[in-house]
Amino acid sequence: MTILYGRPDDPAEFDRYYREVHLPIAEKMRGLTGWNLTWTDDQVGDSPAIGGPVHLVVDLLAESAEAMDAILASPEGQAASADVPNFATGGAVFLRGTQEQVDV
Repeated sequence: MTILYGRPDDPAEFDRYYREVHLPIAEKMRGLTGWNLTWTDDQVGDSPAIGGPVHLVVDLLAESAEAMDAILASPEGQAASADVPNFATGGAVFLRGTQEQVDV
């Protein structure tokens, strides 16, 4: 799953809340095989999905779609999802799919 967080009203407060409040909630989810955060420094063009620039890209990885479903359906996954409106003033888009690694 990839989550795109739009540019928030107060980026410093978003960053503080995400690190100090949301991450401790989300880190209780069990079964993820990886977790990547990309804080954007520069962007060419806006994301039509959120109507503006992206502030943070989060990639959550699991063994399978079924495993991700179970993680998100757990009480810990539900708590993390329920917390998103508390800080995502720039909007959030959740993308589900299959990741493919390309060897170079």
